[in-house]
Order: sequence, then structure tokens, then C-alpha cells
Amino acid sequence: MANELWTYPETVGRLDLTGFEVEAVDGSIGKVDEATQDVGESYLVVDSGMWIFGRKVLLPAGLIERVDRDDEKVYVDRTKDEIEKAPEFDKDNYQGDDYRSSVGGYYGSREPSDAEEEPVADRN
Repeated sequence: MANELWTYPETVGRLDLTGFEVEAVDGSIGKVDEATQDVGESYLVVDSGMWIFGRKVLLPAGLIERVDRDDEKVYVDRTKDEIEKAPEFDKDNYQGDDYRSSVGGYYGSREPSDAEEEPVADRN
């Protein structure tokens, strides 16, 4: 799952997600501040606004479950709690291999939906 974690699902394509709202399994977490399209190394930088005191978070592109192009929303397969407990965003080194390995290890340590199993049909 290592490379898949940093790769957009095929349904996203080359769409620029900058400015899209981001929805965790259990609610909104902020807006996409930056989105990369690097093959096998793609990620989103999400500005969480007031949700976690203006903190930014790095989300590997493989966490994207789906994108609603009309409403400009990105749905990720992690809970707000999981995202809040992720390694602290390092504005000076977030593009470096060591930091990305730390984030990848955190998010890649479980399969999607292990924390809170919820039927897909019940999600917005």
C-alpha cells in the first residue's frame, strides 16, 4: 500500500483540488490549501481553519475516497480524530522524504475504515 497511499484514485484524474472542502468520515475538516500531482508522491495540504486551531495537515492522495466536482468537496476515508492525531505539519520539511515517511507510516498503519466502520450508503 506504500505507493498507493501517495497516488490519487483513478476517478480523480488530473483535477486540481485546491480550494475544495475536505470531508472526513465524520465531518468537515477544512479546505485544500495545496494539491500535488506528482506520480506516486501526491498529497493534499489541508488548512483545518478553526477546527484544530488553524493547523494544517498533510493527507496522502490515496486517502481520497471520492470527489464531488459539483459541490467541490473531497471525501477522505479517515475520521477527524485520526487526522487530528496525525504527525504535526512541518511547514519547512513537508515535502521531504523523512516527514512523508512519518505521515505515510501513520496513515498506512491501518486499512481504510478500521476505526469507525460505517456503511457507504449512509454517508453523504
